[in-house]
Amino acid sequence: MTDVLTQPTPVGARPSRTGRRRTISVLKHAGLIAVALLMLYPLLWMVASSLRPNDDIFTSPGLFIDTFDFDHYPNGWDALAYPFSTYLLNSALVVLGSVIGNLISCSMAAYAFARLRFRGNRLAFVAMLLTIMLPIHVLIIPQYVFYAQLGWINTYLPLIVPKFLATDAFFIFLMVQFIRGIPRELDEAARIDGAGHARIYGQIMLPLMIPALATTAIFTFIWTWNDFFTQLIFVTKPDLQTVPVALRSFIDAQSQSDFGALFAMSVVSLIPVFLVFLFGQRFLLRGIATTGGK
Repeated sequence: MTDVLTQPTPVGARPSRTGRRRTISVLKHAGLIAVALLMLYPLLWMVASSLRPNDDIFTSPGLFIDTFDFDHYPNGWDALAYPFSTYLLNSALVVLGSVIGNLISCSMAAYAFARLRFRGNRLAFVAMLLTIMLPIHVLIIPQYVFYAQLGWINTYLPLIVPKFLATDAFFIFLMVQFIRGIPRELDEAARIDGAGHARIYGQIMLPLMIPALATTAIFTFIWTWNDFFTQLIFVTKPDLQTVPVALRSFIDAQSQSDFGALFAMSVVSLIPVFLVFLFGQRFLLRGIATTGGK
């Protein structure tokens, strides 16, 4: 019996098992790389098309470029009524106001839902969550009538002011889940020292909420920068148009469209989004990983 228990494991068993694991790992990584290339193909094709002559854009579906045409970038920059830098600055202004508004208002609303006890707290929280299910097409007409009566059409106020009123329920829910993961003992210790809700929110909660705040800022930047529908509805003046609306101007149904310039300026408009995601992905992963409990 002792000899059976102490009998050594066959030498070939462990290497074969390790070899199978390595093979499975290699296949998984190869599959992920293939899926990533498939997802990136439209982006790579757009970059390649921005460097092709207009006649070769839709006749060459591949990524290899036979003839380079770099004129699409300077031509696209000055193709519209104003230089493309005007639309980039307009979008930057809208994005900056939206990010600041969401960070302030959504964090305050989340602190109230997560830490304050008041009558109707749960009912208000449920009502807030229900607003996520409302599509923008249901709200756009009453919003337009309301903003028109205020004289806000063709200004950036309809795009920025609502962000200061905690209208993005998704980010409120995100921060509420994050705050619920912070021990309440910190609040109690601060109250013993005489701190009120304003001090607890400003000096304790906000520093601990940096991952959630960074996640909110990144998503707000990306969603606002890429927003086309609401910016098209509320802003119609050419000098106030943002990047998504300006890109639409390159396509004309009544004349020949300059797709080369369109793709070139699309590549330019993606650079800020790429940089924000590149430098903020660390905070984005931390915010998503730590939301909902610790």
